Amino acid sequence: MKDQTSYFLPDFGSLAIAAKILLLAEAIAVIFTIGLNNHVGPKVVKDFVFLSTYTLTIAVASLFLMRIANRGLRKLSVIVGSLTVIALMQIAIVVVTELMILALYKLQLIPSRWPDWQMAVLAHSLLIGTIVMLLALRHLFVSHNAQIDAKMEQEARIQALQSRIRPHFLFNSMNSIASLTRSDPPRAEAALQDLADLFRVLLADARKLVPISAEQEISRQYLEIEKLRLGDRLQVNWTVSNVPRNALIPTLTLQPLLENAIYHGIEPRFGGGVVKVELWGDNAGTLNILISNPVPEVRKHAHGRGNKIAMDNIRQRLSSHFFEAATLQTFEEGDQYHVKIKMPIVKNQGDRYLAETSR
Repeated sequence: MKDQTSYFLPDFGSLAIAAKILLLAEAIAVIFTIGLNNHVGPKVVKDFVFLSTYTLTIAVASLFLMRIANRGLRKLSVIVGSLTVIALMQIAIVVVTELMILALYKLQLIPSRWPDWQMAVLAHSLLIGTIVMLLALRHLFVSHNAQIDAKMEQEARIQALQSRIRPHFLFNSMNSIASLTRSDPPRAEAALQDLADLFRVLLADARKLVPISAEQEISRQYLEIEKLRLGDRLQVNWTVSNVPRNALIPTLTLQPLLENAIYHGIEPRFGGGVVKVELWGDNAGTLNILISNPVPEVRKHAHGRGNKIAMDNIRQRLSSHFFEAATLQTFEEGDQYHVKIKMPIVKNQGDRYLAETSR
């Protein structure tokens, strides 16, 4: 498999690349116009028009040739691809220069079809064009590697954040399951399967988004495990409205929030309580998640350091996927503590980068 740096060449058929190349050609024309003239006058305008026409024509011809070879160029290695682009540009320079001299001769602006300065102009143009193209290719190569490094850093950061999620309920859950192995073996087996599924998600690739239906299922399995310990003290109400089942969210977004709601809100209360989970989509293409739990009577148990770490963890993972397009807020109303998340509704992995390109 080719190294990712082999594909550093851009899509020469895109308008953005075409605009950059044309602007570069125009900048070269401006530089040489300034270099050829010491004083402002009619000659400056004449030289600029001529040089601008010449460089822009070469740029258009080069783009045309690169557009034809575009698909093949992006499959070449760094060295071969670079040499091919330079060769195409040199072909464009030779063709445009010869046509320019022919046009000048036909318009009787020069006396000879083969002027003495023809080879000098051609050699200078090829040399300057090659130098400029080498600098441009170097810039593309460095920029491409920087993008790869940034992407790898972001993916490593997401994985590191994911690895920090280790539910504290593991030992309590194992004790609960152990107590069921004799009294209710089928239920113990189901709980073990739920626990295995949950930790399979914990060890999965954190860089990918998952369907919200899958996130709901893993949250349901987690809640079933917790109900082994808490029994009727734990009640959960789900409300889902206008949310596509294939909408994607970062893996383990709901479970840590439910864990916090139970650990900081339900467990400290003698009578337990109700955890409310609301998910809805709006007309703006936003997925809203609201998780609410009762505030415990004994305030010293509420929302400690563990809660803050979990919130920061989820907030950072949301930012890694959606940048400023996603938010996480916490607030308290009466005897209820709320966590609200807003994120774009996306339905494929590529959409996770829309937030960045639209900033």
